[in-house]
Amino acid sequence: MTDTARTARAGVPERPTLDGIEERWARRWQEEGTYAFDRAGATVAGRGATAGTPGRRGRGDDVYSIDTPPPTVSGELHMGHVFSYTHTDTVARFQRMRGRNVFYPMGWDDNGLPTERRVQNVHGVRCDPSLPYDPAWQPPDAPVTEARRREPTPVSRRNFVELCERLTADDEQVFEALWRRLGLSVDWSLTYTTIGRAARATSQRMFLRNLARGEAYQAEAPTLWDVGFGTAVAQAELEDRERPGAYHRLRFAGPGGREVLIDTTRPELLPACVALVCHPDDERYADLVGATVRTPVFGVEVPVRAHPLADPGKGTGVAMVCTFGDLTDVTWWRDLTLETRVVIGRDGRLLAEPPAGVPAAPYAALAGQPVNAARRTLVELLRETGDLVGEPREITHPVKFYERGDRPLEIVSTRQWYLRNGGRDAGLRAELLARGDELRWVPEHMAHRYAHWVGGLTGDWLVSRQRFFGVPVPVWYRLDAVGEPDHANPLTPHEASLPIDPSSEPPPGYDESQRGVPGGFVGDPDVLDTWATSSLTPQIVGGWETDPELFDRVFPMDLRPQGQEIIRTWLFATVVRAHLEHGVLPWRDAVLSGWILDPDRKKMSKSKGNVVTPMALLEQHGSDAVRYWAANGRPGMDLAFDPAQIRVGRRLATKLLNASKFALGLGAADALRAPATAPLDTAMLAELSTVVTAATTAFDGYDHTAALQATEAFFWRFCDDYIELVKERAYGTGPGADSARAALATALSVQLRLFAPVLPYVTEEVWSWWRYGSVHRATWPTTYEVDRAITGTGDPALLRLAGDALAQVRRAKSDRKLSMRAEIPLAEALGPAALLDQLTLIADDVRAAGRITTLDLLPDRTPELVIASAF
Repeated sequence: MTDTARTARAGVPERPTLDGIEERWARRWQEEGTYAFDRAGATVAGRGATAGTPGRRGRGDDVYSIDTPPPTVSGELHMGHVFSYTHTDTVARFQRMRGRNVFYPMGWDDNGLPTERRVQNVHGVRCDPSLPYDPAWQPPDAPVTEARRREPTPVSRRNFVELCERLTADDEQVFEALWRRLGLSVDWSLTYTTIGRAARATSQRMFLRNLARGEAYQAEAPTLWDVGFGTAVAQAELEDRERPGAYHRLRFAGPGGREVLIDTTRPELLPACVALVCHPDDERYADLVGATVRTPVFGVEVPVRAHPLADPGKGTGVAMVCTFGDLTDVTWWRDLTLETRVVIGRDGRLLAEPPAGVPAAPYAALAGQPVNAARRTLVELLRETGDLVGEPREITHPVKFYERGDRPLEIVSTRQWYLRNGGRDAGLRAELLARGDELRWVPEHMAHRYAHWVGGLTGDWLVSRQRFFGVPVPVWYRLDAVGEPDHANPLTPHEASLPIDPSSEPPPGYDESQRGVPGGFVGDPDVLDTWATSSLTPQIVGGWETDPELFDRVFPMDLRPQGQEIIRTWLFATVVRAHLEHGVLPWRDAVLSGWILDPDRKKMSKSKGNVVTPMALLEQHGSDAVRYWAANGRPGMDLAFDPAQIRVGRRLATKLLNASKFALGLGAADALRAPATAPLDTAMLAELSTVVTAATTAFDGYDHTAALQATEAFFWRFCDDYIELVKERAYGTGPGADSARAALATALSVQLRLFAPVLPYVTEEVWSWWRYGSVHRATWPTTYEVDRAITGTGDPALLRLAGDALAQVRRAKSDRKLSMRAEIPLAEALGPAALLDQLTLIADDVRAAGRITTLDLLPDRTPELVIASAF
């Protein structure tokens, strides 16, 4: 790598411009390795580090490691990405300038359902695992038609996976180009993908260790199922959506001719009914508890049971328990040890055969129908038997969906893999809650979301998925003499052989000829949930078990930046994996992003059609301007998309160019580290010292917005007041001029570094005019650095006083519609004597800036400063 400290100074250009600087500097940064992680220089406590942070294993404190969110590449980056990733980049740049060896990788989350859906839509294909691999098969060159999408071409699993890999590789290039344009200071040599070889090996290794410790297990159980995607769904991936529905009142036949009425939104599940349930304290049904009733249409006897989850105030107070209509049905089924009558298959249709005990004749009208059609059919059957009481009553109610799905979830009975997460283990739950307490949350209130989620878990983490483009579950099963798999004793690979694909590789001790035959083996057909891999991002990028020295240097990591909506998935899952394997938190701090809102302050989302994509904005306004807008949003706080704010950022970057050119044109470049002696100069530097403290404190607290605001407010005073006040003196010679140039040099050097985390391009451009190396490898400014440039003491009040006086002079000229260069023959300064004594110290600068010939001081005439100008 080129030593950036020796990069030559460029000199001040004739006409500074922001145009083209992104491309030039992005290329230079890459060529010179400006943001490369110095692996050789990273220490491990006990091997050169001064001290390790408690609870961080053997890590030295010189490294600052970031668990960067890998964006899903099956779509477009939008302003929400720009918003949150800019925030993280300001942290990385700040820590690098503080002298930390920053480990800042980038990943691509490319496996899972979104990628499969995208491949299906783009290429008009569907995966058929029964088909053989065709190495010569190629997708059509032209975009597929809608008709082709409706009748997709079946391809083998391997062909399908190759299409997924090809498409994601193309998407990743587009994403990387945008990130580079935005100026993210990641080390691109650390890039990984969640479907890459290293990620697959890491994910499978962790699963096998979970399995060996009993943390991963299989179970045949009711499972939330997305009919559209054809896969199981975990609790963390659910969302409620309001949907229209209807209550149907059904008449059950009770003992002694008593009718029992129930309300249900899902009458099509009547053949799956296994009980009625009421509250234990509901006197209306106390005599029915323990008795049986007959279902309408089918005439099946089902028991009446009591359970505290039954709501006496809902409907008739007694509910129908079906296997399975919703999660409450599952709870009742488990708690009351009820029978199982499954009627809905994985395809979302009613099964061809009725469950045991249900008569075939009435069921035949429902067999094979989709859920909605079966509902209509059953309602007609109820009308015919007279067991539909009244007409259905329309309602709107929450229905559970997979967060990426477009059809309501069903609950089907399937065999799946689960990972213990405290949902069924009070001890583990307590340990994971304690981990949440250890974590530093920014903002703090986000900790409650974690605690609420962990405390409300009702089951373990379902980690298997019935899809194709993902990390294969790394196990096989022996087949008995009749070809049935032994699920209780899975066959596992050696860790050294990972990653493996059980669908195309045999287990140890077998060969491929034994696949699928009695006495042979069969591979597990499922893949792991995408979160089961993404939850291992610290281990994947840190080289867990494959690069122990690197892992010791970067793990546990310092920072996890992420969206607040995936606390329950990505954040919690990563905590679970690190806790089970390493016994520590995976990182020290978690910084959560807010939402991006449209100008009407509505959350941006693809479904609402109000998403703004960033590339055109970056090209029109420049990356620094867009980053400026993003940096005005604090962690956890929502920010409205505002093109006007982006234009403000552009003006700020332009002003930084021009003000720097002006200051350097006065000779500031040759006065760096010289002392400032004049009162106004030391006053300005004293105020700048407080800005350094404020910005540093803000960045230490992950408040980039406060750091920017403090720096920007000072910068405009520096330009509008200080430069105007001292430029006449700086043009001259002698001690006063030397002091002004020294103060300008220190102020410019410090402000460029204060702005650098937010405005990387313009600050690097200006820095190159007069300093060596990169501003992003320069040291973060300190109060010591500023204070040592001050001779004597500096009083920030003097700068504010001078600015007030100059503002009054400007106002007087403006009121008379005079040029700011107009001469004022006489001006009188009125105010308290002590204040005018202070004004005396800077009077020459005020006279020069205001073009005042004579400035008379009249003490104790007014309670505050008044500058009266005579023209």
